[in-house]
This record gives sequence, C-alpha cells and structure tokens, in this order.
Amino acid sequence: MMEYINIFGAISMLIIMIPNIIYAIKNRDTFANKWTNKTVEILEQVGRIGCFGFTVFNIPGTWFGWWSDEAFAIYLIFNTVLIVVYCLIWIICFRKNTFFRAIALSVIPPAIFLFSGIMSRSILLIISSILFAPAHIWISYKNTKC
Repeated sequence: MMEYINIFGAISMLIIMIPNIIYAIKNRDTFANKWTNKTVEILEQVGRIGCFGFTVFNIPGTWFGWWSDEAFAIYLIFNTVLIVVYCLIWIICFRKNTFFRAIALSVIPPAIFLFSGIMSRSILLIISSILFAPAHIWISYKNTKC
C-alpha cells in the first residue's frame, strides 16, 4: 500500500492546509482575488489539484520512488523545515496583509511540491508543480499590487 500512498506527503498536505483553512474561515468576507486572469487561474488550479493529488498518491509508471534512504531523509528534512517556516510565517503575519507574507506563502508550497517531485521521482508531481508555481506566485504578486 505504501507504494501507492505517500503518508508523509499526506501529512505535509494536511499541515499546509490547516492555516489556509483557518484564514479562509476567519476572513470569509475579504477572501477574494483582486486581480483576475482566467488562463493563469486555470493553470494555477490544474497545477494545485495535481500537486495535492500527486503529493499523496503515487501513480505507477509515473512515480519511481526515492533514489536512496539518504534521499528520503533529505526529502523529510527539507519538507519539514519548509513546512515549519510556512507555519511560522502564517503565525507571525496572520493579521498583516504584506507583500512579504503574500510572496513567501506563495513560494514555499510550490518549492515543497517541486522538491518532493524531484526527490520521489514523480513525473506528474514535477509537471504539476511547474504549472502551479509560476501561476500561484504571479497571482499572489498581482493581488498585492492591486
């Protein structure tokens, strides 16, 4: 079963989503994009769904596992550090809608997804993160400038 489900990816996704869900609930009235571009939004959503799915589920023939036990350890350490930093930024900047918060919180998840895809040799996760990263960062950037 472990070869089809990445429990560490699932835990990572859960932790990343917690502050986002809390923020969305507490800021329901102000939770909207100021800048819109349908093409970029579609790329972001396709990439996001792919990243979420392929972080958790390993599709045979597109996922080749970690190169070694050391690569797996590096994957765990790197992702843990980035997730802790992500959560700390949320905690410290929760009530501050700053450029730093917007960009930092839009860069860290794609970095986690791309690194996870590379380390686990997941072709679909790499492709999804390549779609997600620039679109997500661009939307966050544009929303801070509006």
